[in-house]
Parts: sequence; structure tokens; C-alpha cells
Amino acid sequence: MTIVILNTGCANLTSIRIAIKRLGYISQITSNPDLLLKSKKLIIPGVGTAEAVMNILHQKNLVDIIKNMKQPVLGICLGMQILCRFSEECNGTQTIGVLNNNSTILLKNTNLSLPHVGWNCISFNKPHQLFKNIKQESRFYFVHSYIIPIGTYTLATSNYGIPFSSVIQKNNFFGVQFHPEKSGDIGSQLLKNFLEI
Repeated sequence: MTIVILNTGCANLTSIRIAIKRLGYISQITSNPDLLLKSKKLIIPGVGTAEAVMNILHQKNLVDIIKNMKQPVLGICLGMQILCRFSEECNGTQTIGVLNNNSTILLKNTNLSLPHVGWNCISFNKPHQLFKNIKQESRFYFVHSYIIPIGTYTLATSNYGIPFSSVIQKNNFFGVQFHPEKSGDIGSQLLKNFLEI
């Protein structure tokens, strides 16, 4: 199976590659359009800013390629947020547009600090292959200031001052607001579940 980790030029890609290798899979880090199209799974990593990542995707003519992919795609943190049509980050950034909604700032009217950093629980309403062998209220590692509000595509939620989407899906596109590659055994299980979809 060809697993591609998208080289966005902004992310710590090695930790994702190592996490996948521990599961017995080989992945490659690339932004080559042909390799993206031939991949069986695509992972969009989650470090950087929406503006910086979208600039790179436009420079490499990858936006439409990603948007039209039919194989399973997993966006991690920022990689999930850019699946929306728009992000409030960087004074507003047009993003890929797989999801017909926006990524918004997490907290506007509370005393909690940003970014939201640390371990937090996820809560899901129904079984899903992505949650195989993952218990309700399992804890994952988060580092983020922007969210996808709860809506049509939400599979699981978390709470930091307000509830937000911690896992989303639209067809073959999946997203997690946390970092599975930094979430120990439970994060490895989620990655394994994605790779087995």
C-alpha cells in the first residue's frame, strides 16, 4: 500500500512517518502530484498556518487534486482545518473547500489561554471504523487555536471552553483536531484504523 504524507513545507513530518512505521507500514513524504494521485492513503499533516500551507498547495497546483481525491484522506489538526472552505486564521484564508463550512478561532469570550495545548477527551455518538478498539472519552494530545464547529460532518467532539469537532468525516475525507502521532498507544490505534479503512 502506498501511503503518502503530504509535504506542506511547514510540518514536522518525521513524527508521522515514524508513527506509521511502528505500525508496520512504509510511507513517503512528497508533494509530487503523480504520487498523490497514485497513493492508497493520503495524510495531510498539521503544523504551520493556513495561509502558509495554502500558498504551497497553490504553488504546486495541488488544491484541485486533493479536493477530487477518491482514496481515504486524513487531515491532522491544521490538515483537518484546511479541508474547510475558509479559515479565520491569518486574517482569513481561502482553503481547500471539501467541507462546506469554516474553521474559526477557538475562544473569543473566555479566560482560557490559546493555544489549547495538552491532553483532552473525545466523545463520539456512534461506532465508526476509525474508533475501533478506542474507548469513549479516550484522551488525545491537542495543540491548536482554531476549530471546526460541531456540524454535519462531526464524528466526535471535545471541549475546551466550548465544544468543538475533534473528528470529522465527509465521504473519503477524515480529519482529527488532535495529533495521533503524539498521542501514544491510543493515537497509534487511530492511525492503524485509518490505514485499514
